[in-house]
This record gives sequence, structure tokens and C-alpha cells, in this order.
Amino acid sequence: MAMDAGTIERLIKESLPDAKVSIEDLRGDGDHYAAHVVSNAFRGKNRVQQHQLVYQALRGRMGNELHALALQTSVPEI
Repeated sequence: MAMDAGTIERLIKESLPDAKVSIEDLRGDGDHYAAHVVSNAFRGKNRVQQHQLVYQALRGRMGNELHALALQTSVPEI
């Protein structure tokens, strides 16, 4: 079962309320997405820790309803 981009964005924003999220469906199949997430929650964290925060926000759906997510994270520019 595929996941839609709106659900991915909602889940991320529920866990990271200040996040700016942009999502692209890479294949048009609802299964392969690219996401860029910008949040102050990433400040002081390395890339792995930032990605872990996003995966936690997806509440176990990664690898199940969501097959692939190319993830890019960053902190807001000052």
C-alpha cells in the first residue's frame, strides 16, 4: 500500500512543527519520494541524527507503506 505526499508531510510536521517540507514523487507511483526538510530541530545534530528524527516522525511506515525516501535535511539559514 502506497503513501501519499500529504501524509508524509503531515507526519513530519506533527513531529517537527517548525519544519518546512517539500516532497517530490520520483516515479509517480506513491512509493518513491524525495523530501527536503528544514527544521531548527536539526541544529547541532549530524546528518544521521537529522535523518533519524525524520524516520521517527514516519512512525514505522518507512519500508512498509513507504518504500523509498531520498532525504535531504538542513537547518534554516540565519
